[in-house]
Amino acid sequence: MDLVRAAVTLTECYPFGAYSHDGGDRPRLCLRVGDALLDLAEAATRDWFALLDLLDQPTLDRLLEAGPAAWRVVAEQVPAWVADPVELIPIDEVALELPFTVADYVDFYASEHHATNVGRILRPDQEPLKPNWRHQPIGYHGRAGTVVVSGTPVRRPHGNVGSEDGVAFRPTEKLDVEVEVGFVVGVPSTLGDSVPVEAFADHVFGVVLLNDWSARDIQAWETVPLGPFLGKSFQTSISPWVVPLSALEAARTPVPSAGTRLSPYLVENEPRGLDIDLELRINGELVSSPPFRTMHWSPAQMLAHLTVNGASLRTGDLYASGTVSGPTDDQVGSLLERWRGERFLNDGDEVVISATAPAADGSRLDLGEVRGRVLPAIRS
Repeated sequence: MDLVRAAVTLTECYPFGAYSHDGGDRPRLCLRVGDALLDLAEAATRDWFALLDLLDQPTLDRLLEAGPAAWRVVAEQVPAWVADPVELIPIDEVALELPFTVADYVDFYASEHHATNVGRILRPDQEPLKPNWRHQPIGYHGRAGTVVVSGTPVRRPHGNVGSEDGVAFRPTEKLDVEVEVGFVVGVPSTLGDSVPVEAFADHVFGVVLLNDWSARDIQAWETVPLGPFLGKSFQTSISPWVVPLSALEAARTPVPSAGTRLSPYLVENEPRGLDIDLELRINGELVSSPPFRTMHWSPAQMLAHLTVNGASLRTGDLYASGTVSGPTDDQVGSLLERWRGERFLNDGDEVVISATAPAADGSRLDLGEVRGRVLPAIRS
């Protein structure tokens, strides 16, 4: 931890995760308590906890599906478990697992600063934002099967890349990061129904940190006419810890779209943005500090737009904010913006995204981190 973050008082928010002792045995649910973890099934068994069956599981899936009433019961019990733990296990003695089964994955494009920066780089002779951008959250559907837990290396992917000399199938030369926040759906919805912004907390359990790795040269060649595909689908990394929405009440803040004319389904009657400060480090060097509070669209608006056509939610759905960028170069969430396409990731580089948010007592919540190291491409 650098001197700036060390000077800030961090408050524990006890996020949920899953672990195994050697990466081979059946995973178990846990809470993070500082540099250790608390086994949830052991704690619940000792206290004859009524919802033990939701916690004695290899993933959070059963708890996610149980809904807000069950989430509240568990949250109310957590302080007692932490105050008098059965046992705390050092995190460095276990393997952290993917905490839930990812059902579907959607990635949005909700930062106006990011969208504007990219538009200026890729379309210098046009308006940076397309006409639809300020009227609705823009997004695409990704691959749930390539969402992995923090610490999983990313292999440099192959793809088709166009140039003046023709088209070549080769490893990407422009491997990039995308600093994002992801939202984990618990309660499903019915096909044909939409989820209004007011029902956001009835369906979404919590947040993860997310890196939607991108191969910019592959992405640029394939994007027209149908959007991202091979340049984005090879891997998405998430933090091993899911921070419940209830821990982020003090972080709620208005979003810029609140002051504009919107379709009725996107109008919010209270602030549902989040004041999260993110940090991007490469090989230990602080590259940027993107502020999530500048996102144009809130997570509730994204969820409402995702379902407004009747598309249904499933337990374990994951949707992400898209790259988080602020107005200055030291607040951007991608290397494309930071170095205008002149520098990208090298083999061996380690990327770490971390975040904090305001706590009710005036300190900061530690939201954990998502990390990954770049491995060389496999020879084709």
